[in-house]
Amino acid sequence: MSRTLGIIVVIAVLAIGFMHNDDKEYWQEPLNPEDWPHYARDLASTKYSPLDQIDHENVSQLEIVWKWESADYDLLEKYPDLQINNNFQTTPIKIDDRIYTTTSMGQAVALNPSNGKVLWTYNPYLLEDRIPTGRTNRGLSYWRDGTDERILLGSGEYLIALNAQTGELVQDFGSEGRVHLAQDIDDRVTRYRWASAPLVVRDVVIVGSQNLAETRNWQRSPPGYVRGFDVRTGELRWRFNPIPQPGEPGHETWADSSWVYTGHGNVWTLMTGDNETGTVFLPLKTTTNDWYGGHRKGDNLYGESLVALDSENGQIRWHYQTVHHGLWDYDLPAAPNLVDVRIDGRKIKAVAQVTKQAFVFFFDRVTGQPIWPIEERLVLPSTVPGEEASTTQPFPTRPAPFDLQGITEEDLIDFTPDLRNEAIKIISDFVYGPMFTPPSVKDENLPGTLGTIMMPGWVGGANWGGAAVDPETGVIYIPSVTSPNIAALEPPDPEISDFNFVRGLPREVPMPQGLPILKPPYGRITAIDLNTGNHLWMKPNGPGPIDHPLLKDMELPWLGQRGRPAPLLTKTLLFLGEGSEGALSILPIAGGPTFRAWDKTTGEVIWETDLEAGTSGAPMTYMIDGKQHLLVAIGDQEVRGQYVVFTFP
Repeated sequence: MSRTLGIIVVIAVLAIGFMHNDDKEYWQEPLNPEDWPHYARDLASTKYSPLDQIDHENVSQLEIVWKWESADYDLLEKYPDLQINNNFQTTPIKIDDRIYTTTSMGQAVALNPSNGKVLWTYNPYLLEDRIPTGRTNRGLSYWRDGTDERILLGSGEYLIALNAQTGELVQDFGSEGRVHLAQDIDDRVTRYRWASAPLVVRDVVIVGSQNLAETRNWQRSPPGYVRGFDVRTGELRWRFNPIPQPGEPGHETWADSSWVYTGHGNVWTLMTGDNETGTVFLPLKTTTNDWYGGHRKGDNLYGESLVALDSENGQIRWHYQTVHHGLWDYDLPAAPNLVDVRIDGRKIKAVAQVTKQAFVFFFDRVTGQPIWPIEERLVLPSTVPGEEASTTQPFPTRPAPFDLQGITEEDLIDFTPDLRNEAIKIISDFVYGPMFTPPSVKDENLPGTLGTIMMPGWVGGANWGGAAVDPETGVIYIPSVTSPNIAALEPPDPEISDFNFVRGLPREVPMPQGLPILKPPYGRITAIDLNTGNHLWMKPNGPGPIDHPLLKDMELPWLGQRGRPAPLLTKTLLFLGEGSEGALSILPIAGGPTFRAWDKTTGEVIWETDLEAGTSGAPMTYMIDGKQHLLVAIGDQEVRGQYVVFTFP
């Protein structure tokens, strides 16, 4: 080759390289460490930031620098009777010099990250004459193609695309910026609602669903469709039905044609994506209804399964069912966490799914193969007429459970003999035993038949706040709550349900002298090394009821708070609140106003501060003006939903 020709070849290669860089997709670019561009910072749902300006030495110097109250309260001027939920569960995203957030009523707002000043607001109620509705809305998503920057959010029954710079509807998306999510799905769909953030994988925006009908009391219910829409046009790319149809894998798990009418199995919580492989991971819930399966005999795929889909076409790549024929409302409650680990010298791209049962199901995220063995173990049969409970359930052999499973007398509160005796008397009215003890029919005329005590209850174990994982160490940090519930079945009024049995009352376990019936901790955080499956430490997540009149003189250690907080992990610290009292009730003594920084290695509390209310949303962190900021949502019955932002003075 001549020298001249060689130079030409080199120039051509460089040109191709530059062209490739120019054509690089947004999703292929590395994350700016100063930003928080996704609900959990990345599509892997790590809730991890590499920022390290806030550390052990200076975290105590943090001060509140601004607050922002949800824009929903601005609606009260026009709608003075509007009921606004103060349980403000939203986590915002931060891109460059803007924070983007949604509200419980489905508004969207852009804020200045330095001071919280509003840059624009999207108010859907200015476009149509209807009374605002909504309860929770956990977040939104961002997508970019060159100068085309979009914010995607669920707002009422619509998927909305907004210009990120102006807050105006993107006119060439759907119908003038909106896709109606309750239309053109199924004749059983009567409404649409979803609280979680849409997920953008590559150029597809993916949405789940919460309630697709007016009630869950009827056998004929709509499936919990998951759909992927083209992020540019809003056109439907694919639709995944969690109830497999004839000819589809899993159809054989539905006996007596129950697939025809059974519904739900939806994704109500947050999802996880992998841009590298174009995969979306769906944590699915129980199929209708949550506590009685006599009308849907069989294992009922894909209820309570982790399903990996091709984000381009919605085809199943692999799945794993964590509960067969669900009877306990053990939905997969949180986004799975993607993490690369090294096991026996082999690097594995893995996915960890925390559950209400207090398990971590751990898989190779490419193949779906369990990292460690999962055993099918015999469980108790059902005594409910017409019910055919699964004879086995899956039990991961590693890691060990991160919270209490099942109830025996040994697990009951024992601070004093009187408390223990009262607790024994309380549980004697119920059926109880190991985890997966099936629900039972309530009969007030027979002793021990007021229902079945479930432990964990349907709020967990883990719940929607999920876990955080350190991608550098492979350690996962899991907040959980020790909270039993009661599954008491009873025949319904045929005017309101056509099931043989539905869940009745009571739903909560009575409390001896107002205290939890079990031994502490009542709320905890557990650190697990996913490279080995070993537990590193477990700590109560707060003082709990140590000031109760029967306990205040005992000088007890922390007992744990029964809130449902979400974690934030940074290069240096773990941040966790106590949860909001405004969250879904899990009995009294739930949540608290304290927000803390923990040592990631030891679980030692490094710093704490009391807020006006408990933490209601997952915290996040970002850098602006050379300073690392810490943002958390709070709110409860008395305190309006708002963001509180910390940095150095």
